[in-house]
Amino acid sequence: MIVITTTDDKGQLTDRMLARFNSTDGKIYVSAHHWPRGWYKEAIKNPNVKGTIDGEVKDYLAVPVEGDEFEMVVRGFPPYVFPVKIMMGFPPKRQILRLDPLEN
Repeated sequence: MIVITTTDDKGQLTDRMLARFNSTDGKIYVSAHHWPRGWYKEAIKNPNVKGTIDGEVKDYLAVPVEGDEFEMVVRGFPPYVFPVKIMMGFPPKRQILRLDPLEN
């Protein structure tokens, strides 16, 4: 899990607990795959985010993932089975961000 902290247009900070996917080469990915997507929209507008993993806070640049990289990451997240889609209200297509660490 990761707590991602985004900033809105007014400078207000928002924390959101998310599942994370770590690739074999150490990259961190998060997915907006159900309806609450405010954090994703904020990260797109202001890609400088903070991430807290196991109590350690780091600065990241949120980068939208597309193409082959997107397909690789999707294979790492479990697929939706039909009952889950019903419970989630048939969510829109997932959107994925890669969190690139920034030097402090």
